[in-house]
Amino acid sequence: QVQLVESGGGLVQAGGSLRLSCVASGLTFSSYSMGWFRQAPGKEREFVAAITWSGSTTDYLDSVKGRFTISRDNAENTVYLQMNSLKPEDTALYYCAADKRSDYTTLSSGYDYWGQGTQVTVSS
Repeated sequence: QVQLVESGGGLVQAGGSLRLSCVASGLTFSSYSMGWFRQAPGKEREFVAAITWSGSTTDYLDSVKGRFTISRDNAENTVYLQMNSLKPEDTALYYCAADKRSDYTTLSSGYDYWGQGTQVTVSS
């Protein structure tokens, strides 16, 4: 049974930082590309960041480039999202997702497994 468990969310003031973690089990983690998505109330789920299985390629939503960094530790079956200079518009439920293809996608429909999400709230 595949499980993705996110953690690290919370309440932070604008300009602050958070580090999200997602621990995967039940799959060969090093074979999967991983992504982070977010969904704010009343809005559609949107792509935030992705990383290929090797970590050699990453991609970001334009509005988070230079502030967020995605990374992974295949030995620990974990993907991270370091979020700096947070803004109130970053407030959302953040999900990690796993894609069994070797390349990554920015489309949520391309991911095979999803976590339950971790809430990030940024106050102004």
